[in-house]
Amino acid sequence: MSVSELPTAYGPVPLTARLRATPEDFQVEELLGYDADGAGEHALLWVEKRGANTDWVARELAKFAGVPPVNVGYAGLKDRHAVTRQAFSVQLPGRADPDWSAFPYEEVKVLTATRHGRKLKRGGLRGNRFVIVLREVRGDRETAERVLQQMSARGVPNYFGEQRFGREGGNLAQARAMFAGRRVDRDKRSLLLSAARSQIFNSVLAERVEQGNWDTALEGEIWALAGSRSWFGPEPFDAVLAGRLAQGDIHPTGPLWGEGDPASQGAVAELEQRIAAGWQDLADGLTAARMSHDRRALRLLPAGLAWNWLSADALELRFELPAGAYATTVIRELATIG
Repeated sequence: MSVSELPTAYGPVPLTARLRATPEDFQVEELLGYDADGAGEHALLWVEKRGANTDWVARELAKFAGVPPVNVGYAGLKDRHAVTRQAFSVQLPGRADPDWSAFPYEEVKVLTATRHGRKLKRGGLRGNRFVIVLREVRGDRETAERVLQQMSARGVPNYFGEQRFGREGGNLAQARAMFAGRRVDRDKRSLLLSAARSQIFNSVLAERVEQGNWDTALEGEIWALAGSRSWFGPEPFDAVLAGRLAQGDIHPTGPLWGEGDPASQGAVAELEQRIAAGWQDLADGLTAARMSHDRRALRLLPAGLAWNWLSADALELRFELPAGAYATTVIRELATIG
């Protein structure tokens, strides 16, 4: 099942729209969750880029600073077809900062530079803030308002987005080839393993969306702690857990497949084993790769979700997401992108 075919939580999608009509219509700002130290051999840069690839910016920053590319770090890859504000670190041992304002690309601006004690590492984000404008919007505006209210109150299914699976889903075919013996480099291997796990996870979540229990408790549930990568359970579902679930402090989870059995039990374990059996080649490949079982929240709560009709056919959305979540996963509940 491709990402476009995954079931939605609130019935038929009420709108069609155009996304990324211009880069300014898709704005992303990283949320690191901490400030620069003010001292150290790394320059922590806040960079605004328009229509530029993160890896390319990192290489050009290294060239401009006169350091090897390995000296540049960043926390996450950001969309090229967007305006993004993200952090980069540049290690400058024993050296002063160059004049960052002279960085020679109009589409990339270094907004601030502060000294910091360590290199930015991939995944070192609290989350991302989005401002997205949908253009050429058509459809049932009244139903769209109702869906937006439901999304604000209950969240959305936390699917992995299309980016995880590559162009036309090609990462899965490559993962199968790798599991069959094709050799790939380490970075590519990690990407393909993630795609295989994501396919099984999305399929489990799709089943629970179809059953209407993606944001409620089943027997044998494993719970994710909001704002962390920690999880616990299973344990009897009681009033305390029910309260924490209602408040968004915990979320039901699905499997990131690996060797051995998942931590879930009862009805959840039965569902997960049944769905994984439908992707047996991927499950077997992940087991052979000695991947450890992990968990991911089934529910995604877009923080501060707000919307504003800029015109009859232009809708602006604002929200924050935790690291690892996809803005397109939020949008797909509301609009089919043409």
